Amino acid sequence: MHVQEWLETVPAVSIYLLVGLVIGLESLGIPLPGEIILVSSALLASQHGDIDPVILGVCASAGAIIGDSIGYAIGRKGGRPLLAWLGAKFPRHFGEAHIATAERSFEKWGMWAVFFGRFVALLRIFAGPLAGVLRMPYWKFLIANVLGGIVWAGGTTAVIYYVGVVAESWLKRFSWLGLVAAVLVGLTSMLVLKRKAKKAAAQHPAAEPEAVPAAD
Repeated sequence: MHVQEWLETVPAVSIYLLVGLVIGLESLGIPLPGEIILVSSALLASQHGDIDPVILGVCASAGAIIGDSIGYAIGRKGGRPLLAWLGAKFPRHFGEAHIATAERSFEKWGMWAVFFGRFVALLRIFAGPLAGVLRMPYWKFLIANVLGGIVWAGGTTAVIYYVGVVAESWLKRFSWLGLVAAVLVGLTSMLVLKRKAKKAAAQHPAAEPEAVPAAD
């Protein structure tokens, strides 16, 4: 069963909680399909009046912000041993190469790495814990975290919701080609932003990670 088909069987309140929980856990540092759940829920909201897109966006934003904040606290307390432990548990997501790429992004962009990290799957998982490990001042992290969470979660919800509304109208007049075209147009802005962020991270020259003070 596809994600959207499964979500159609779940009550609206449960969807709000599910979206907030999954995105929160992903932001905390656990590799989960937060973006897939959010996109599927927003598209479902556009086709079913029982799901309020505003509440959905608020829950998604809250999950993103709270999850990242918890991840920051864990990273600050656990330090580099935490990254080593995560690398052993999730080598596909927390391998040395992934950590090095994320560190270079933080060294180059600082607060922007937290903000734009929301739009890149790898950085979305790393942002909170890594910001804590690298001892980014919490006020800087909080500003980037709140703004990034609202823009990514709220923006994604709004874009997909309205794309779904337009697509449903088009489908009545044309065919499934209308849905495909609408989705492609609606996702273009997010995909372009992701591509630019990934390209910038990949082109940054490799460097030895700087020494980080011991965890508290």
